[in-house]
Amino acid sequence: MTRIKRGYIARKRRTKIRLFTSSFRGAHSRLTRTITQQKIKALVSAHRDRDRKKRNFRGLWISRINAVIRGNQKVLDIYSNLIYNLYKGQFLLNRKIVAQIAILKENCLFMIANDIIKTKNPRRYSGKI
Repeated sequence: MTRIKRGYIARKRRTKIRLFTSSFRGAHSRLTRTITQQKIKALVSAHRDRDRKKRNFRGLWISRINAVIRGNQKVLDIYSNLIYNLYKGQFLLNRKIVAQIAILKENCLFMIANDIIKTKNPRRYSGKI
């Protein structure tokens, strides 16, 4: 039986992985075994950090809204009451949009909050915890 030479398929697979890791430093871009390990590690980190980025932005939007609301306590006292009343009043504004309104145009946010107050029973902060 004749000897089977390993063809181009394995080399093609390795070069594809090498292209992915070509910007890595040291052995992480040169040695085949560490290249595959680093590729897996990079993909796992990317997947994990996509969720983490969403979480961080949500926290940023919440803190921006809360800072603007607490700066002017005439309208609504705290963030949770604003969000509760937004959903209760069926305003279709998510936290990202409300945060942009709060940063760029505070008056618009307070106009929205006044519309909420004009509705039947807005929830207000009682001062008790």
